[in-house]
Amino acid sequence: MDSDPIWDDAHDTTGTEPIWKKSRRVREGQVEINAVLATGTATDPDVTSDETTTITVDGQSITLEPSSTVLDGVAEADTNESVPALCSYQKDDRIGPRSACRTCMVESDEYGLIPSCSFPAREGMDIQTDTPTASETRDVNLDLVLGGHNLLCTTCGKNGRCELQEVSIENEVEHPRYGVVHDNEELEPIDESSPFIQIDRNKCILCNRCVEACNDVQVAGVLRMEGQAGDMRIGFQNGAETMMGSTCISCGHCVTVCPTGALVEQNLVEAATLPVPGFTHSNSVGKTMGEEYTSRPRRMTPMYTEEHTEAEPKIDEQTDSIWQYSDNE
Repeated sequence: MDSDPIWDDAHDTTGTEPIWKKSRRVREGQVEINAVLATGTATDPDVTSDETTTITVDGQSITLEPSSTVLDGVAEADTNESVPALCSYQKDDRIGPRSACRTCMVESDEYGLIPSCSFPAREGMDIQTDTPTASETRDVNLDLVLGGHNLLCTTCGKNGRCELQEVSIENEVEHPRYGVVHDNEELEPIDESSPFIQIDRNKCILCNRCVEACNDVQVAGVLRMEGQAGDMRIGFQNGAETMMGSTCISCGHCVTVCPTGALVEQNLVEAATLPVPGFTHSNSVGKTMGEEYTSRPRRMTPMYTEEHTEAEPKIDEQTDSIWQYSDNE
């Protein structure tokens, strides 16, 4: 085989063997794979632990399960402070956290200001959520998030079930100090090409939940974040300009995890929507693919899979066609 300068320059960490040669020897069983690979982002902190951890949050002693974060401790504590985490998805640990929105900042005695959603809880940490610095930092970062968002809530398909809306109301935000999207710049055209999912990038807060749900959970490989700095936006792995031109099969998981109205089911775009309490969302790519070969169509809205209590609404056979079916059906 002739020498290839491109491959010859691509060496492993020891600088002695081209990567392509090592890859071939791995495939042929000549080299053992000694690296542990995991999905997620390269910047995710290591929170792996086998022991419980005790930390102090606003003067309260909190004992946490192994591999907990500081945010888990804040959630357990009885505090009057609001510590939102818009880029963290607590319902599925395969998604995030990314420390992207920085609305969860708290103050540590040892480390100063830290993002509580991703910072691992360490034994003996003293966490303060109510210091002037921590409170002001969260307020500023929330206003920065709102500065990149279109606040047309009353005509949004996520109205009433939008996490950003809920956090803004809880923090009594009336006039974001940095304005909002329609004040600062022209609106980006809404992508309505798909018959199932609408993308409104003017409402995207770049939390990356949809990308991780698509790539790490459903392993569909459709969505990505593209661009740099202030020009970042939701894009598609195949380089398409619209959702219809992408490889999306409309499983709907991206819609489920989106904290705003950036991704909405088409038939709910102009609906006044309210959340259904007491359920966990779960989507099925397998079922969506199967619908292509069956005569009974399904909508891609999430199925609710938790057991019902007497206080929770019942889903009966008459509403059967409303919800997406799981692979266990």
